Amino acid sequence: MIHVYGIKNCDTVKKAVSWLNEHNVEHRFFDVKTCGLTLKQIEHWREVLGADTLINKRSTTWKQLSPEDKERVLQPQGLAIVLANPTLIKRPLVEANENIYVGFSEETYTTLFAS
Repeated sequence: MIHVYGIKNCDTVKKAVSWLNEHNVEHRFFDVKTCGLTLKQIEHWREVLGADTLINKRSTTWKQLSPEDKERVLQPQGLAIVLANPTLIKRPLVEANENIYVGFSEETYTTLFAS
């Protein structure tokens, strides 16, 4: 089962979910604002992707962080900040076949998910 994490009003998430629906790719969507992410999930994503890929530095949430918190978020000990502010995660984040992907590209999704 493919798991898609994001926020439902994000245009990129909408494009990704629409693509999956149009191509009959079975998936489950999790709104990071309400799904109850765990520190363990975020630690795993950071370990696999790295902080620079996981953290959305263009987000409003990022821009509102203090310089100290911005520095902390990029360190392993700063993951609690991400847990408290899940919109810091780049979206959509997709878990599929024990792999993790961030963002949406029709070409990439076709390669990964089209039957």
